Amino acid sequence: MSRLRNAFGVVSRREETALIGFVMGGDPTPKYGQRIAEALIRGGVDILELGIPFSDPIADGPTIQAAAVRSLASGTTSNTVIDLAKTLGRHYDIPIVLLTYYNLIRARGIQNFMEKASGSNVDGIVIPDLPAEEAEEYKETAVAYGLDTIFLAAPTTSVNRLSRILELTSGFLYLVSLTGVTGARSEIQIRTLELVKRFVKLTKGKVPLGVGFGISKPDHVRQLVKAGVDAAIVGSSFVDIIAKNLEDIEDACTNLEVETRRLKEATRNS
Repeated sequence: MSRLRNAFGVVSRREETALIGFVMGGDPTPKYGQRIAEALIRGGVDILELGIPFSDPIADGPTIQAAAVRSLASGTTSNTVIDLAKTLGRHYDIPIVLLTYYNLIRARGIQNFMEKASGSNVDGIVIPDLPAEEAEEYKETAVAYGLDTIFLAAPTTSVNRLSRILELTSGFLYLVSLTGVTGARSEIQIRTLELVKRFVKLTKGKVPLGVGFGISKPDHVRQLVKAGVDAAIVGSSFVDIIAKNLEDIEDACTNLEVETRRLKEATRNS
């Protein structure tokens, strides 16, 4: 059993829903990457998601795009983020997922990337621009290196295509809860909750379901818990905290830890 699936099992036995926390690796600089990640870990995330900055992040909204710009400007590379995962693995027993775009993997070489990641405490990879229909070579290599391939599904995903995605995804299925790009929203729409409930029925007993895009408040998390998801994925609201405290990393880390605790507490309410 992979560490991701094991983590979901542990959380389920505690009668909780998993909290997956995203930050952009190297934001605002590689110097502070470990401290920021540790703030989320101390706050209680069950799975840590680290973004590798990319110049053309098609799935990301303004908040995460700005984080990628800061990270790239500070000299962050894929090696920087993977090395951060390795460093965190020396101190914490927490699954780590990378979010990256396929160009970065292809440029490095699929096998080289997987070899580096698998030896650096990385458990799975999310690639927003890799469709299931074109993932055969990638998936085979990931399996060979013991890495979970986490595919995304969207409100527009057909039933037939979802069946194929469910055959390929491992670790969990990442449900994009709305059309558009990432970014914190003020509330979850009724149609989004209806979508989530539909996906819960389709994934139950097959693969854990994580829901992201727009999840930013404890009330959002509580609604997802009530809908029966296995994980709430939070990113933009964490990145917002970093952006508002660029001049004071101590305040950034303190606020990140506090906000993570608030969100994690919401996973315990059914």
